[in-house]
Formats: sequence, C-alpha cells, structure tokens
Amino acid sequence: MRNIIFGIVIAVVIVFGLRYCEHEKDRREQLHANTALIQKQLTNVGKLIVTEGTYAQVFTYEDWKKFYIDVLSARKKALVVVNAEASISYDLSKIETTVDEESRTVTINYIPEPELKINPNIQYYDVQQDYFNQFSASDYNKIKDKVEASLKEKIEASALVSNAQNRLISELQKIYILTNSMGWTLQYNEQVIQQEEDLQNIKPILY
Repeated sequence: MRNIIFGIVIAVVIVFGLRYCEHEKDRREQLHANTALIQKQLTNVGKLIVTEGTYAQVFTYEDWKKFYIDVLSARKKALVVVNAEASISYDLSKIETTVDEESRTVTINYIPEPELKINPNIQYYDVQQDYFNQFSASDYNKIKDKVEASLKEKIEASALVSNAQNRLISELQKIYILTNSMGWTLQYNEQVIQQEEDLQNIKPILY
C-alpha cells in the first residue's frame, strides 16, 4: 500500500514538474520574443528626422574708415537680402539603449542633440564703396557670420524648433507604447516614464 501511495506521489511530482518546466520554457520563449520585438522597434526608430523651414531677412551693411586724424573718411555699404533654408535634424541611429530581460526594462541612455543647418542665399544690392575703402573677402565673411547668427536667433525663437522636438517625441512614444503594452518599463536618465506626457521632458538642447 505504501509503495502505491509513494508511486502516486512520485507521479504527481513528475507531472507537476513537467508542467512547471513547460510553463517556464513558454515564459522564457515569450520573453525572448518580446525582447526581439522591442529591439526591432528600436532599430526601426533609428532614422534621421529632419524639419525644414525658410526664412528671409534684409539689412544694411555699412563700414567707415577715417584718415588724417579723422578729417577724411571713406565709406562702403550695401543692401543685403537673405533667403535661407534651415533644417533641424535628429540622427536617431545614435540613440543608445539598454534592454534588460530580467527586470523587463528598456533604458534610453543617450539621445543625440539636434543639429541645425542653415543654407543662406545672400544677395547684395546698392553696393557703394570709396576708393580707399572697398569690399574685401573679410567683409563678405563678416556679413555671412552676421547673417547666420541673426538667422540662428530667429530660428530658435520660431516654431521650427518645437516642431522638430515634437517629431522626436512622437518617435519615442512608439517605444513607450510598445514597452507599456508588454508590461515592460521605459526609463530615461534613471527616471521611469510612467505616461506619455513624461516624454515631453526629453528635450535635447539645440547646438
């Protein structure tokens, strides 16, 4: 009788053991599948985001040179018309992430800074210059530097920056939605992203 009971107990242990092993195997396979899917999504997000805009500006460049103890002077000036194309880009292939299967956590370690590119088309009108004070290469370089600095300030105050940031956030939302739907945790700079609104705090500085 004891042998029969002992045999039944052993059989039960074996059955439950096999079921537990199968369950653990299925859970591990599901975990690997989820990890692979998340890594694939991270790869899909890794692309170049570009937001473009056009800007126009008109200003006058003027320079004076004085001679003979400020008795005589020579002037040069020009009307400068600028039409520029500007773009802000995020190279998301440079995003650095860590996927931890054990804690089911995706950590965004690094987000690349946005890159601003300005392509100005500068045209000169009403150019006037005296014999002793004529336009040179240094003048055109000064004008170009002044134009780019003025445009950069104008762009940073425009909707182009916010539009580019919104596109960045929309890409990061894809990661959040996927991880959240699988019961995983998404974090950035050791801060857990608990809702989509938390992604609004991720705003790399324009350089």
